[in-house]
Amino acid sequence: MQALITLAAFLVTLGVLVSFHEFGHFLAARLCGVRVLKFVIGFGKPLFTYVARNKTEWIIAAIPLGGYVKLLDGRDRQQTIAPADESEAFDQKPLWQRSLIVAAGPFANFFLAVILFAVIYVSGAPQLPAVLRAPPDNSVAASLGVMEGDRVIGWQALSKSDSVPLSGEFEPVLSWNTLRWTLLDSLTGGDGFALEIEAPNGDHFVRRFQASDLPHATPEQDPMLGIGILPKSTPLAEWAELKLGPIQAVEFAAKRVWLITKVSVRLMAGILTGSTSLKQLGGPLSIADMAGKSVQVGWQPFFAFLALISISIGLLNLLPFPMLDGGQLLYDAWELVAGKRISISMQEQFQKLGFLLLISLSLLALFNDLQRYFSP
Repeated sequence: MQALITLAAFLVTLGVLVSFHEFGHFLAARLCGVRVLKFVIGFGKPLFTYVARNKTEWIIAAIPLGGYVKLLDGRDRQQTIAPADESEAFDQKPLWQRSLIVAAGPFANFFLAVILFAVIYVSGAPQLPAVLRAPPDNSVAASLGVMEGDRVIGWQALSKSDSVPLSGEFEPVLSWNTLRWTLLDSLTGGDGFALEIEAPNGDHFVRRFQASDLPHATPEQDPMLGIGILPKSTPLAEWAELKLGPIQAVEFAAKRVWLITKVSVRLMAGILTGSTSLKQLGGPLSIADMAGKSVQVGWQPFFAFLALISISIGLLNLLPFPMLDGGQLLYDAWELVAGKRISISMQEQFQKLGFLLLISLSLLALFNDLQRYFSP
């Protein structure tokens, strides 16, 4: 039963996220007057095919690992386009429309993440309070006198040059989850911050964490342990419910997606600089495992998981690799600067290189998965 739940959750995850991504391309293409020939979810043998009135083929294939939208495109050597249909071809559209169609897929994933988080906040979500446990010895928090039971109620960014707060008011900290993502934002960005803290006896005080004192992220060390701000185990009965109105929920969700995106971009960049370990890359086994676990906890954790993976898919597709949306946007940037398009033969060579890179990353992620789940 556990395996069936995990498999079902994995298939739902891929189906929802891939469909939404491809629908972003589809919708932008239709708005720009480009004919869509196929909308395909999965690969391999078609299990379901529907031909719409506009002659678009909607296909669900046997292997649910991806999908694509096929457009009418004069640069596709397999297509023969009649002169009367050229106005609906992708390659005949102006550069800004072609770039919009390409970028619409990843941005659809970000939009989906906002909607998923907003639904959670509108329905009301129990939140672990930002009450701290005793910080580890030699941590920054311990040196500043943070004690077990202290509750973080406010947050404020500090400039990198001094300890003077950038503004006069502290942003309220609604939960540990809010504090955790804000901490990750500061740690990955190298920015100092100040915390407004309420002690168990009701006293209020401020602790300033200078940028120069913050631990540097390395593959061998968890910076959260070095900073020493960790949550205290709190009974579920003491958790507070976060419930917002529709407009507030969308605004709060958009800020959360932006924050997670910033942190994710810095962590991805850390792979190149060596501050992030390649062992953190996860593949399909990790996604399936997390999908199965989250859906068994409840629909809200599953929605939050979907939102996080949707952000990751959006960012992954914006990487400037051939075969990804980011690679096509890189071609568009070249066309904007050089005033001419990259030749089809050159694009084909880049596609081969991009394929090798993606296969290498996929194999590495799968190897990491196997090590996590099958190592003694």
